Amino acid sequence: MWHSSFMERITATRYGQVRGQIRDGVASFLGIPYAAAPTGTRRLAAPEPPEPWTGVRDAIAYGPTPPKPAYPAPFDTILPEPDIPGDDWLNLNIWAPEDLSGHRPVIVWIYGGAFANGNCAIPVYDGHAFARDGVVFVAFNYRLGAEGFALLPDAPANRGLLDQIAALEWVRDNISAFGGNPANVTIAGESAGAMSAITLLTMPAAAGLFSKVIAQSGSVQAAAEPADAALVTAELGLALGSELRENDVSAAGIAELGTDTLIKAQVAVRDALAAEPDAARFGATIVASSMAFIPVLDGEVLPMHPLAAIASGTGAQVPLLIGTNADEFRFFLVPPGTIDTISADLLGFLGAAIGATGEVIARYQGNRPGAPAGDVFAAMLTDKFFRLPALAVADARSGGQAPTYFYEFRWGVPPMGAGHAMEIPFVFDNLASPGTGPLIGPDPPADLAADMHAAWIAFARDGDPGWPAFDASHQVRVFDAGGGSVEIDPRHDERTVWPAG
Repeated sequence: MWHSSFMERITATRYGQVRGQIRDGVASFLGIPYAAAPTGTRRLAAPEPPEPWTGVRDAIAYGPTPPKPAYPAPFDTILPEPDIPGDDWLNLNIWAPEDLSGHRPVIVWIYGGAFANGNCAIPVYDGHAFARDGVVFVAFNYRLGAEGFALLPDAPANRGLLDQIAALEWVRDNISAFGGNPANVTIAGESAGAMSAITLLTMPAAAGLFSKVIAQSGSVQAAAEPADAALVTAELGLALGSELRENDVSAAGIAELGTDTLIKAQVAVRDALAAEPDAARFGATIVASSMAFIPVLDGEVLPMHPLAAIASGTGAQVPLLIGTNADEFRFFLVPPGTIDTISADLLGFLGAAIGATGEVIARYQGNRPGAPAGDVFAAMLTDKFFRLPALAVADARSGGQAPTYFYEFRWGVPPMGAGHAMEIPFVFDNLASPGTGPLIGPDPPADLAADMHAAWIAFARDGDPGWPAFDASHQVRVFDAGGGSVEIDPRHDERTVWPAG
């Protein structure tokens, strides 16, 4: 139902007209379907175009969100996610300057959530500030967990990635109606969204759908070998047990189950992997990613490991902005209190489990004299799972056709520090967004948000965020209170002490 108290703006997509609303010079269009509802025979199939509609479709409220589990405590309160019921959850939101006649740069946002959580209705992903500053901003939903990424014998692999491609195709075909330039599209994402963006950079089906990439706190961590993905599918079948008719772990068998039943089994697999990350049980590539349902190297949709593809020159013509936060893993260790349970005696065992030799551990301890063992382990985990993979991507592209720009976000609030996801409200210049308080505290620096937000806009506009491109000397733009600076190969000794491979 349209409420006449709002100023309206109507524009036409290929599937029908949509009515948005205007606030402070920004037009927003919410909940527009970019693909048909993934239900019935479409549930575990490749996405199909949406059904056209007649008349004017209201686009003034967020659309339905993808089925997903709750985050485990205490992250369910730190990462609040709206749940909006409905089947048409392959939808997207657009924020654009009020005048839709322009030809402006476009940013398309891919949310994080370990490929199992997240949606584009989360308040911090409001793109008002980007549109205020001259960018057309798009955020979309995609299928998650088993629905999006379980490898099934009678369904296309990587359905969640196929959804992402469908959303980008919709942007290509429709964004000019919102004042956007389809030839100047930047895909951007955080965590699993950043892993998706790097993966899309290497996918043949995504070629030409974007011209630049931004990857925040995610790179090449998620790519499963088919045999490993099959082990996860078998675990899913065991978790479903008698719910499956004749143990039919297939799209046909799963399609008979309710969404809640599938999600409950998905959570059981997730929790089993977290409790016992056994490569013999789940597969080495699944254990390495710490996520059960991730993109699969199926040979077609995703023909090659993203890092290998980048090293071979794939995506070399696309500028890349990539980086991490200084204390990524504190986000995962501090809230549940795990960081305080790590003793000095345990540090060697835990370090060995992630490939840290005695020399690695000694180097990190030596650089943090007197630090508790948990803090040392958090720093090693941050580098192992975030910083080093991002640097591997940047190094693989160094000296290539298009520039790579590297950043590190260092501002944070104790005890979390510059933990995972901390940079998002700053990138969006959305520090007052509901739900950000547990991450950024009561008084975050507005000048840091303005600085980071402007850099992202500059990169989306012309491919240059305003600092030197990454090369063999490892220039890194540091974002911190007071403006930050460009540093040459920060923590070189820690980067290079890790064993190769």
